[in-house]
Amino acid sequence: MRVLASLVFVPFLALVVLLVACAPAAPPLADTRDSSTAIAQGVIDAMSRGDIQALASMALSESEFRDHVWPELPAARPERNLPFSYVWGDLRQKSAASLGALITRHRGQRYTLVDVRFGEATPYRTYTVHRDSTFVVRAPDGQRVDVRLCGSMIEQGGRWKVFSYVTGD
Repeated sequence: MRVLASLVFVPFLALVVLLVACAPAAPPLADTRDSSTAIAQGVIDAMSRGDIQALASMALSESEFRDHVWPELPAARPERNLPFSYVWGDLRQKSAASLGALITRHRGQRYTLVDVRFGEATPYRTYTVHRDSTFVVRAPDGQRVDVRLCGSMIEQGGRWKVFSYVTGD
């Protein structure tokens, strides 16, 4: 009986391992850049044009947040009892509202990027979130100023993307 059970169990276990190993991986983040300065320059250019589609494309989408970010967040732990839909909906709503205000304030501005600075960086297993993004720019009048055009950026596998446009300003 034990021999028969192991003859059935071993192939079953091998099949389960094979199915898990062959499960499709989440597609990589889309519309990323190779550095924080490259994504910052993309944000500056799109903000100047008021290009909402380009700005939205440079930020995490719902599927990217669900597949890449959510599984590693403390909020995703079962004991926290926070549904994905609530966390994503809150982030999306705040980011969209902030983006609208940022476009109103910065559309048409011709900034020249000098540097990008961050506050705290939080490393997770497969990505790092760089918070409090500040773009050091030269304004059209030549003055060097700090502007907050996005709240945070995500870095994953050497690629950068806007995490959200929530600046707290």
